[in-house]
Amino acid sequence: METCKQRISMRAHNCAAKVFRSVAPLLLIASLLVLYARPKNKSEANQTTVAAIFDDPLSLVLTPQTGDSRTDKEISRLQQQIRSGRNVQLWLEQLGWAFVAKARESFDPGFYKLAEECARCIEKRNPQSEEAMLLRAHVLQNLHRFKESETLARRLVQQRGLSFDYGLLGDALMEQGKLKDAVEAYQRMMNLKPDLHAYARAAHMRWLKGDLAGAIEAMQLAVGAASPLNAESAAWVNTRLAFYEFQAGQFQEAEQRCAFALTFQNNYPPALLLQGKMLLARNRSREAVHALQSAVKLNPLPEYLWTLAEALRAVGHENEASGIETQLRQRGAIADPRTLTLFLATRHESPETALRLAQAELNSRSDVFTHDALAWSLAGAGKLAEAYDEMQRALAEGTEDGRLFFHAAVIASNTGHASDADRWLRKANELSHLLLPSERNQLPHPTASDAKQQASLAPNPTKAFPPGRNTARKTQPQTKT
Repeated sequence: METCKQRISMRAHNCAAKVFRSVAPLLLIASLLVLYARPKNKSEANQTTVAAIFDDPLSLVLTPQTGDSRTDKEISRLQQQIRSGRNVQLWLEQLGWAFVAKARESFDPGFYKLAEECARCIEKRNPQSEEAMLLRAHVLQNLHRFKESETLARRLVQQRGLSFDYGLLGDALMEQGKLKDAVEAYQRMMNLKPDLHAYARAAHMRWLKGDLAGAIEAMQLAVGAASPLNAESAAWVNTRLAFYEFQAGQFQEAEQRCAFALTFQNNYPPALLLQGKMLLARNRSREAVHALQSAVKLNPLPEYLWTLAEALRAVGHENEASGIETQLRQRGAIADPRTLTLFLATRHESPETALRLAQAELNSRSDVFTHDALAWSLAGAGKLAEAYDEMQRALAEGTEDGRLFFHAAVIASNTGHASDADRWLRKANELSHLLLPSERNQLPHPTASDAKQQASLAPNPTKAFPPGRNTARKTQPQTKT
């Protein structure tokens, strides 16, 4: 899932190598500033005094930023406020959140590190600062350090219990597979402040629990609460709603919603990725390549690379597809080990590496999708009995996901659980439009006793999206308490 690639989960994507590339030049500039800068007037002397108080982190966060976006200009404004030497702690907090916004817009995790430096600056002056604690916890969450984020979030909930504190706690719990506790935290968040952030989290939780209609309803509320002034959030909730509509078979609505998301933030990578997947499902592979190349250029994470490779191969560009997959193998272990695990297991290559990555990922992230990755890699390594048991954990929450059902069908089939295999195969076929072409091609054949029924459900990409009409059932919103 862009899963929950999502903002909750899908927005946590990281690349340590990219962090280094982003921050290293800033460290060099900051070092030069510290070594060679000489105050020539009162303003510069003031800045030097402030830097002495906060030590090196301040020099780093005050390094001038390039770019002319609204967020870039806000970063420059806040940096200037800090240089003035007045209300430094307040401006540092706001600067930290501006860096977070920049990280979301640019998909450059280096800006999360700058936000963390802002928290360090605040803590040097006020070690008990709750504002710095919240900022640091949010950064840890986005760097996939969920246990550390949970620890800070629990402290915040105990000390002050604001809406966003509960949201942060719910996010950390959800990523660790503690859905019951996450639901409680999100409900407290909703009770305190029902807004876009609360609605979006409620939608994702309903989706995880298999309530697609409820997820659509909650995300529609999030979309209604979106503001053009926060373009990234508006683009995100519209993209996520488009995905729910796509899953529900509301194909035309999903395409329109995805296009609408791009009006808030042009070339928004998650929206381009979803566009590419929908075009692939329609066999409009050349158009898919165009959308996916734009997405990869902005956000070269493994999920994006994998999908682009599938599109390139669909149009006969085998050499380019192989080159993209090489990049995926080289970067995936650092950028997104879970997706690399799935890729390797689906390609039936490097089973030991895939299993090692999945087991390591489970140490910090134990949601249903990590259990699924471990099950799939166990199957690839020939450990079928363990794979079957692990797959039951992935399915335990009732999440409706095409990839989960595809893996479950294959594993059940290979372990002799015929009735389970038939059940998951039916579900996988119902959601086969969510799968990549190579995954659809690997769906197992139905058992002989169920062959006639399954024939009508067998994946047929050429008919997945009949032109000019929507033949799939639509999911009607339900009233929720």
